[in-house]
Amino acid sequence: MRTVGERAVLLEAAGTDEVVGLAAAVRAARLDGVVDVVPGARTVLVVARSAGELDDVRHALAGLSPLPADEQPGELVEVPVRYDGPDLDEVAQLTGLTPDEVVAAHTGTPWTVAFGGFAPGFAYLSGGDPRLDVPRRAEPRARVPAGSVGLAGDLSGVYPRESPGGWQLLGRTDLSLWDLHRDPPALLRPGVRVRFVAVDAPSTSSPSTGSPSTSSGTGTGSGAGVRVVAPGPLTTVQDEGRPGLASLGVGPSGAADRAAHALANRLLANPRGAATLEVTLGGLRLRAEDRDLLLVVTGADLDVRVDGRGQGTNAPFRLQAGDELALGSARAGLRAYVGVRGGWAVPDVLGSRSRDVLAGLGPDPLTAGSRLGVGPAPDDVPTVDVAPMPAPPTGVVVLDLVPGPRDDWLADASALVSTPWEVDPRSDRVGVRLRSETGGTSPVAHAEPGRQLPSEGLVRGALQVPPGGDPVVMLADHPVTGGYPVAGVLTEAAADRAAQLRPGQPVRLRWAPGAR
Repeated sequence: MRTVGERAVLLEAAGTDEVVGLAAAVRAARLDGVVDVVPGARTVLVVARSAGELDDVRHALAGLSPLPADEQPGELVEVPVRYDGPDLDEVAQLTGLTPDEVVAAHTGTPWTVAFGGFAPGFAYLSGGDPRLDVPRRAEPRARVPAGSVGLAGDLSGVYPRESPGGWQLLGRTDLSLWDLHRDPPALLRPGVRVRFVAVDAPSTSSPSTGSPSTSSGTGTGSGAGVRVVAPGPLTTVQDEGRPGLASLGVGPSGAADRAAHALANRLLANPRGAATLEVTLGGLRLRAEDRDLLLVVTGADLDVRVDGRGQGTNAPFRLQAGDELALGSARAGLRAYVGVRGGWAVPDVLGSRSRDVLAGLGPDPLTAGSRLGVGPAPDDVPTVDVAPMPAPPTGVVVLDLVPGPRDDWLADASALVSTPWEVDPRSDRVGVRLRSETGGTSPVAHAEPGRQLPSEGLVRGALQVPPGGDPVVMLADHPVTGGYPVAGVLTEAAADRAAQLRPGQPVRLRWAPGAR
């Protein structure tokens, strides 16, 4: 059992069959304090609700054993496939089989969904014919059609929507793998058995890609509140996210800076789950339409004006009907949060109003002319006029790091904390990319170059180290699983600070006190 930051542990298994049984055992135990169970290729990540509950969760997990296959809940799903894929002949050459024998091998043995990831509805299937163990394509395709059925290593999978991909494609199915109008929306979930069936009929329709149903638009919510005059570079609706849906291939998402989001709701006496607007770099302009509103701005340091009159941050203020709120450019920090009493009322997707930019789930980013509704005011009344908070730093930012679970994959993990880093401009809500301030080759290196880590679960704040050595800090919209070693995980507070990092800003990593 390996520690993963302040509130998760990684259980290791001998293979995918044990992973499926172990994940089933954890779910069946319904342990208090567990918010998500994330199977990987050789591991099961168990995420606790809070750091204070992790020890109890750890002790409960120590007494669990994998459920035998005949005790696991599951169903059999048949997937009809037209085996006319562009890589069928290549797979035949790699395996020494004929194309017909490849099809017979793929359909002759039931597969089992081991874990999800990559995209909502994408499932990694294990347990097939061992002769079909083939490498990924040397050059991934920029476009893989929805419904494509492929192989990679000893796994099989079906692409639920069009996306890039490097799997060897055997054919295609018209079966809908992801549908938000279905409960649950993912057809293939961990533990489900899958039998592929060869069919000859040509396609008469394209499989559902999930794209039309992953987004709810911004809509008008429950009554018009404001009209968007200008959205700025990127403004999204965010709340506490979608924890607990990793089995569907859905990450947690939610506000990138959770502390700033929570402060906005506390100052307005909103419930914790109320939605705020996450404004990247400022520039947002809103006009109140038909009623007076109580708003607050937290997070990044920027000018806040109402019809040209200055307002402070971290302090509630009135926006009267017809008034315009304008946020200037962020001077320090990256993301500001605009809260409204009652919360922003937009349709939810899978129980959350958050926009997940990686998965394409949730309300669309704001656009000029769109309207936002406001929810009913809560019974509680605000009791604090202002919450004095220091502005995010403009200089060096120090991020505390809990080592593991895969720091032993590095030649010298201390290089992480001894290297001066800076923020790569390619960073986004998925992750903060770091690069050496001095440029050139990263001083961080894998102990065994070329060694491949089987995919395993990720958490917010995880510090992935790709083969090139430049770390990537996972933020709110991180993928469910990843295949690069996680050498450390930021503390919860440090993950919030990471969400405010600007391109080019200097960063220093340090081991969290008492963690090493």
